[in-house]
Amino acid sequence: MKKLTHDEIAARRLSADRLKTETRLPITVLLDNIRSLYNVGSIFRTSDGGRIAKLILTGYTPHPPRKEISKTALGATETVPWEYVRDPVEAIESLKAEGTRICVLEHTSGSVPYHSVTKGEFPLCLVVGNEITGVSQEIIGRADLAVDIPMFGMKQSLNAAVAYGIALFEFVRIVREEAPPSGGVTTRPETPRR
Repeated sequence: MKKLTHDEIAARRLSADRLKTETRLPITVLLDNIRSLYNVGSIFRTSDGGRIAKLILTGYTPHPPRKEISKTALGATETVPWEYVRDPVEAIESLKAEGTRICVLEHTSGSVPYHSVTKGEFPLCLVVGNEITGVSQEIIGRADLAVDIPMFGMKQSLNAAVAYGIALFEFVRIVREEAPPSGGVTTRPETPRR
């Protein structure tokens, strides 16, 4: 085993042109009043890595063009489909009308661990809330499900961008996982070499 060079890593990734034609995963993400420009930039970068369908920025969530977002997004504002919608409820109602399930990443009385989501629950919109107050109750009231990340220390939450990354890549794994063969063993698709 050896560490890959930047050129070897670059050879494996999709080109900007190819990315435009690749099917995106059935995951939309809605940011509910995220305040940190750096968190928004990080979420853009993570969203690119997960090849989500769309990122929806709502409320007072900052949006491009902003140098603070660009600093952490590292170009992902150009590769992730995104839009700004002032009212998150309007965006959620539109998604629900299209058949998308709404999943809040929040501690609620009905939350289940993030890894218990099933493939049948997609297409899905993952809602990430404000760094201090979390997802608004108005949105929670419209959600189809709530997930949280089990915590084992004194703190009961993670940074919004970190929590998003954990949940997103579990959802990506679930969506990309192949159906179990007749023997019941689950196989994972091979990561394509590009």
